[in-house]
Amino acid sequence: MKKIWEKYSYAILLIILSCSLAFILSLRFNSNVEEKFVTITVSEGDSLWKISDQYSDQHSYSNNEFISWVKQNNNIEGDRIYPGEEITIPVNLEVGSLTEYASAAGE
Repeated sequence: MKKIWEKYSYAILLIILSCSLAFILSLRFNSNVEEKFVTITVSEGDSLWKISDQYSDQHSYSNNEFISWVKQNNNIEGDRIYPGEEITIPVNLEVGSLTEYASAAGE
C-alpha cells in the first residue's frame, strides 16, 4: 500500500480534489427552479397553443417546445385536443414555494 501511495499520490490527490470540486460546483449552481407537472382539463375552445400562452409565465419553454413536450408526454397524435380530456403540462415552481398551480377548468 505504501508503494502505491508513493507512486500515485499526486494522481490520487488530483482525483479526490477534482471530485470534490465537481460536487461543490454542482451544489452551487443548482437552480432554485424545479420543473413540476400539473394535470389540467381541456375546456371548449382550448388548443395546445392557447394553453401554452395561458401558462407561459409558468414554464420556460417556447410555444413550439411546450407543444412538443405536451404531445410527447401525453401521447397526443396530431394537433387536436378535445374538451374534457386531461393533459399533463410542465410548470416551473420555485423550490420551497407554497404556490401550486391547478386548472381552473369548470369554474
